[in-house]
Amino acid sequence: QVQLVESGGGLVQAGGSLRLSCAASGRTASTYAMGWFRQAPGQEREFVAAITWGGGSTYYADSVKGRFTISRDNAKNTAYLQMNNLKPEDTAVYYCAAERWGNAATMTSAGMDYWGKGTLVTVSS
Repeated sequence: QVQLVESGGGLVQAGGSLRLSCAASGRTASTYAMGWFRQAPGQEREFVAAITWGGGSTYYADSVKGRFTISRDNAKNTAYLQMNNLKPEDTAVYYCAAERWGNAATMTSAGMDYWGKGTLVTVSS
């Protein structure tokens, strides 16, 4: 129904920046809340950021507040995650996800309807 493809991951030094993109194809809609999650080796998948249908409100995990910014361009069916001041602990596979009629304020991994396959972000020190 909906395919999500992440891009923009790679290797970056601590303190650097990276911008992830999530391109949606198929039967997309602006009523999807979008979110980013990440999973480090040996760790559980954790919530990173979420954005409401129209992009008016954003939510972040405490660990990334002030450093990461989520945004979306519904006309382009694309969501973004701007990551600044990256830290080694940010190293993980980052996943884009969408939730139909979702509430971005209470977004959890279990509630998402569509997932991308992930893009690896590695932060060196």
